[in-house]
Order: sequence, then structure tokens, then C-alpha cells
Amino acid sequence: MKGKIILKWISNCISTLFIVLLVCVVFIVISSRAAGGEASLFGYQLKTVLSGSMEPEMQVGSVILVQLADENDRFKSGDVITFQTKDAILVTHRIIGVENDGQRFITQGDNNNGPDVEPVLAQNIVGKYSGWTVPYLGYAFHYANTKQGAILLLFIPGLLFLGHAIFTIWRTLRLIEVPKRSNPKGTID
Repeated sequence: MKGKIILKWISNCISTLFIVLLVCVVFIVISSRAAGGEASLFGYQLKTVLSGSMEPEMQVGSVILVQLADENDRFKSGDVITFQTKDAILVTHRIIGVENDGQRFITQGDNNNGPDVEPVLAQNIVGKYSGWTVPYLGYAFHYANTKQGAILLLFIPGLLFLGHAIFTIWRTLRLIEVPKRSNPKGTID
């Protein structure tokens, strides 16, 4: 009897885990698609690190949390910012110099030998690095933003959840049929 209670508890935990995983993946994929590639929640965005310019603090393939900038933000030397280049590429580097009363910034990657060629204009700053990094998760996020990744990350958790639901229903039906098998001759007690 105690074993059945433990199995039921494990089954409930697995079901809950599948539901939570499916809801999280659906939220990430749909919000990423709706936002044009980057999900935003409570003024923060997750960004994937694609180069080693900020190593060792930000490893390639990491996910970083960036607090979105607004017009009232003031940035100073030492801040790590995410900005858009004139080629519409997002870059995260450290401010090493401030010019024109905070309207232009000289930036440099921590792992680079010299400053970036172009100064960053204040209006091109997307946000400020919050200091939160998760190594290797960026590979999954980057893949989730592809068409194949979105399909796979929605399909697999859904398929696992469906398989678990079918197994649970089958097990329940088997338990219902057990009393019928216990009376083999069909006699009425």
C-alpha cells in the first residue's frame, strides 16, 4: 500500500513537471515570436551571448538578463550596456568613456584589445546588463528562435505529456478491470 502511495506521488510530480515545462516553453516561444525574437518581462529581456568579447564574465552560449533602457537612464563608465550598431546588430560591451554630456559612449569588450570603432549614441542603447548570467542556456534559446527549434520545443514536451496521460489512463482502466477478473467463474457473491 505504501508503495502505491509513493508511485502515485511520483506520477503526480511527473505530471506537474510536464505541465510546467510545457507552459514555460510555450510562453518563451510565443513571447519570443510576438516580440520579434526577444521576450520581454517586467522591463527585462533575455539575450544570448554569441561572441567571446566579454569573456570571462559572459561565456559564449550564455543567457544574460538586460534591464531595458528608457530616456531617463544615465549611464557611466564601467556600466555594461547592450546597444544596437548601425548594422542593426546587438552588442553588449562595457562603457569606458562618456562624451557630449552622456550622449555618446566609448565602449569596449572586456576580452578585446581596444575600444569599439564607433561611439555608441544614447538612443541606440537597448539596456543595461543586470549581472545575471546562465551559462550554456543561450544555445537552447538561440535554437528556440528558429522555426525548427520552436516546433521541436513545443512538440516534444507536448508529446511527453500526452504519453504520460495515456499511460495514466491505461493504468487507471486496468485497476478498474481488476475486480472483474477476481471472480473467474462469473458467480454472484
